[in-house]
Amino acid sequence: MSTHVNRPTPADDERTRRWRLVLGGGEADGTGRALTGTDTAMDGALTALYGRTPQPDRTGRDRTGRDRTGRDRSAGLGASTPSVVRWLGDIRTYFPSSVVQVMQRDAIDRLGLATLLLEPEMLDAVEPDVHLVGALLSLHKAMPETTRETARAVVRKVVDDLEKRLAGRTRATLTGALDRSARISRPRHRDIDWDRTIRANLKHYLPEHGTVVPERLIGHGRASRGIRKEVVLCVDQSGSMAASVVHASVFGAVLASMRSIATRLVVFDTAVVDLTDLIDDPVDVLFGTQLGGGTDINRALAHCQSTITRPADTVLVLISDLYEGGIRDEMLKRVAAMKASGVQFVALLALSDEGAPAYDRDHAAALAALGVPAFACTPDLFPEVMAAALEKRPLPLPTD
Repeated sequence: MSTHVNRPTPADDERTRRWRLVLGGGEADGTGRALTGTDTAMDGALTALYGRTPQPDRTGRDRTGRDRTGRDRSAGLGASTPSVVRWLGDIRTYFPSSVVQVMQRDAIDRLGLATLLLEPEMLDAVEPDVHLVGALLSLHKAMPETTRETARAVVRKVVDDLEKRLAGRTRATLTGALDRSARISRPRHRDIDWDRTIRANLKHYLPEHGTVVPERLIGHGRASRGIRKEVVLCVDQSGSMAASVVHASVFGAVLASMRSIATRLVVFDTAVVDLTDLIDDPVDVLFGTQLGGGTDINRALAHCQSTITRPADTVLVLISDLYEGGIRDEMLKRVAAMKASGVQFVALLALSDEGAPAYDRDHAAALAALGVPAFACTPDLFPEVMAAALEKRPLPLPTD
């Protein structure tokens, strides 16, 4: 009688390997797997980050230390720049860019390494991404001159990458929306769009006369020869909104590059700063912000309201988690008044890829009662949201 032995398959072996890297080793991890070669180096990089008790957060409370399994472990990165730079080099060698960005973010958060970003050699070693930009912006007031230019270069790379990804589609989508919103069916003779009119009436071509009978005229309103729409971006610059501030600065520059849209960019905490003069360069905008602090949405909306001269042709986009530190009732009355005057009001809880953040649900519900749904918006959806607002049609709300 023979005994059948179940030998582990390559898939089983790979699964065990991954669990070993996740669990962090030790007698109690249950895998019995020893690591060799590159896996040993990967495990060392993971242990340096996740295998020690994190530093206290800004409130003075300990973050939940522990390793990947909840057990206390030793190791760590140490507090010196050289050791951190070596670690950054290691993770860029062994992990894909998306994982590197997550690990960098965790290192800044868990190990209190933000202050090391003030050193140029540290910035040269990092993988630039939106969240790293947020960390730099929170520190830039304290940056020495030797670091400032390096930091701007890091921010510039992220901004340029975002602009390449988002600008073309945004311009195309909004140009189409502006054309549709401006098109009229009974144009004056000088406002007729002859190209569109001819294309729309080709079925009425009379070959015997060699002409097209234009049964339907298509044209643009007289405003099409100048600025037709105004957009106000009102952006909460509290610390939790860092990624949204970065994306808003890029979209602000893209909108400002379109001659048919007059764009204003306002950022706020408890104070209000109008950055419209800097809007052409997102990097200048970002270094003009100051992440952190309280929030006074009512004061920010009051400023925006004072700049609106043509309410029926204006879209106001409030980007905020709605934690209002100002006067709530006045804020809601102000929103209602702007909507009544014809302003298209859009409330975004975030403008980032991360989804819905923590936000004030009571304020979101109050805005919804005024006909202003508040929702998190990804950068890829933003052009469609803006196009709908410009055309005064229902917004394309994200699906869960």
